[in-house]
Amino acid sequence: MQHISNAIQTIPLNHYILLSAIIFSIGVMGVLIRRNAIVIFMSVELMLNSVNLLLTVFSIYRNDAAGQVFVFFVMALAAAEVAVGLAIIVMIYRNTNTIDINVLNRLKW
Repeated sequence: MQHISNAIQTIPLNHYILLSAIIFSIGVMGVLIRRNAIVIFMSVELMLNSVNLLLTVFSIYRNDAAGQVFVFFVMALAAAEVAVGLAIIVMIYRNTNTIDINVLNRLKW
């Protein structure tokens, strides 16, 4: 396990922060621009994964396992989100025959 830690630490921390910021930005743009519920759902997962990347890298750089433990909790939360979110999307598709979120506006009242 030590050789993996050494390999990760050979890349400067700023590179990981930049990569994570780029991935998070792509996820934010996907949520704001796209109208397809599944693409929005995948964009949220992309944002969660960018945060997981940073938590893991900071954990390795600080030689503290707390960040990696927190990543497992975030992954468990993401798995629950996938189960509930996809079930909701399937039920909405069955009722409206579309997953366009602009059509879902009529479900308010």
